[in-house]
Amino acid sequence: MSEKQPRYLVVEGPIGVGKTSLAQRLAQTFGGEPLLEHAEENPFLERFYRDPRNAALPTQLSFLFQRARQLQQLRQGDIFTPLRVADFMLEKDRLFAQLNLDDDEFGLYRQVYQHLTVDAPLPDLVIYLQAPVEVLMRRVVHRGVSYEQFIRRDYLEHVAEAYAHFFHYYNASPLLIVNAAEINPVDSNEDYALLIKEISCVKSGRHYFNPGKGRQFVA
Repeated sequence: MSEKQPRYLVVEGPIGVGKTSLAQRLAQTFGGEPLLEHAEENPFLERFYRDPRNAALPTQLSFLFQRARQLQQLRQGDIFTPLRVADFMLEKDRLFAQLNLDDDEFGLYRQVYQHLTVDAPLPDLVIYLQAPVEVLMRRVVHRGVSYEQFIRRDYLEHVAEAYAHFFHYYNASPLLIVNAAEINPVDSNEDYALLIKEISCVKSGRHYFNPGKGRQFVA
């Protein structure tokens, strides 16, 4: 990807966009290890999708503790630690907290967040997958996770909008924005090869990959 071997890649995007499957495939390609958030291990998540108002705070804090612990382990790795490809970045936790918590809850959450996120490592590259809400809804239904069937369309719209707003201003790491509605890099070897070629070109700045409409690069 560059003269310096990357050690930490992130695949991000809204629910259902395919980030976990892509992170696993990239880890295999680059000879690294996947670093996955394992949402199914959050004991409050199903309750949240059934009753968002009453389960939002414990759900969010559970995710925060889990993600901060994983990234702390990554930061403490030695020089022999292989490349990691994550399907989350810590900033996404705050993004969801702002969507789901009321003002008092978010004030409490923010205090915890500030204590847990000191020295969080920066990715060498962030791959942001975008897709229309209709595509996200179809993929959520298709993968058949029981508690995800309670996800409302309007909630998914808010999530997608929050991601778009966040990455509009994101400049902490090189960023590749991918139109995931136009390609299927998980199941199509041809599409995956196109994406790998695109990743190899990213060294800094913001890049767009929209294979259905041609490519545009912005430094």
